[in-house]
Amino acid sequence: MKRRHFINKSTASIAALTLTSVAAKANIATEKKDSIPGTIVHTVFFWLKEGLAEQDIQNFTGFFEELRKVPTVQSLHYGKPALTTPREVVDNSFSYNLIVTFANIDDINVYETHPFHLKAIEKYSHLWTKVKVSDTMLVA
Repeated sequence: MKRRHFINKSTASIAALTLTSVAAKANIATEKKDSIPGTIVHTVFFWLKEGLAEQDIQNFTGFFEELRKVPTVQSLHYGKPALTTPREVVDNSFSYNLIVTFANIDDINVYETHPFHLKAIEKYSHLWTKVKVSDTMLVA
């Protein structure tokens, strides 16, 4: 009976250590994935129309969720301007900011013409007055 208890306890300990190791490796892989040279960072600023109903503004986030469905998207984050200290170099005049990463130039090219992307633009573009895009290829 003692032997069985020892084996069960040892097996549980090994399993816990293995899971911890796998989780740690997954975190390291994720961190490295975000900084691989050649990764494309697609940054988009949106200025929504003046006088939109609060519901329209809240529903606009559906646009980003539609874009998340494009298979070449590595990561997708969006938000509103942060309430940071006003400075001359800070422009918080936008309504929403979108940051999407792609593994390479081919993946962003797929995204640009993907039906999910085009349909989302068609569905939500009536809500904005201005859009600015900046694409960056990471070098380090």
